Amino acid sequence: MRTTALAAALFAGAALVVGLVAPAAAQAAPPTHSYAFDAPMAHNGKAVAVSRVHGYNQNGYNWSGYVATGSGFSSVSSTWTEPTATCGSTNDLFAPWVGIDGYGSDSVEQTGVQTDCSSGSPEDSAWYEVYPADPVYYSNAVSAGDVITATVTRSGTNYTMTLTDKNKWTKTTTKSYNGENASAEVIMESPTASYPNFGKVSFSGSTVNGQSLSSYDPTAFDASNDDGTYEDHTSALSGGSFSIAYEHE
Repeated sequence: MRTTALAAALFAGAALVVGLVAPAAAQAAPPTHSYAFDAPMAHNGKAVAVSRVHGYNQNGYNWSGYVATGSGFSSVSSTWTEPTATCGSTNDLFAPWVGIDGYGSDSVEQTGVQTDCSSGSPEDSAWYEVYPADPVYYSNAVSAGDVITATVTRSGTNYTMTLTDKNKWTKTTTKSYNGENASAEVIMESPTASYPNFGKVSFSGSTVNGQSLSSYDPTAFDASNDDGTYEDHTSALSGGSFSIAYEHE
């Protein structure tokens, strides 16, 4: 289910074939629903000017985290520990991910882990996406407490999405795609604009083009709900480390 994009199409997300690498792992049930992961969206289907409230970062609508902008991006990577989420409704959904493109462009190449509450309980699923296809979900199991490293690299027009669950499995997919390479992101997103209580997620080792994320002076985002209330808060960035703390739905 694709969310409304902020302004014409600030961003996109998609899927492709799986070129996998790594040892066999426990099989996970497929997610109840498939979602597309997009750019900060406008609420109620209307494009809304980007704003900032005192004490918060730039309004990311259904995004929080950091975005570096420019040109010629060739890699982005980050590591986090999957949190224990508490579902408040069956509409709750969120996903930490990293990606090239998607902010202010019509292309995106990304990978991460989604937590879906549509069954009434949190269900974690690993995935990757290359616009304009839908997300592709891996069958490997992911659990709260797992240490995840997500990386997207580009060589020419070949994009490689690598997702590793420490000491468990690694998945690698390479796709040929004509991306714009205009941004690099480390993001927490809710395509439904409804977050479960995820506590706090800490990101570390975040790099862009092999350098610390902070060296690109990225823009920080906080997510907000339909009435403009902020749902979480992204901390200050130190090198390649920061955290995103849940506040309320």
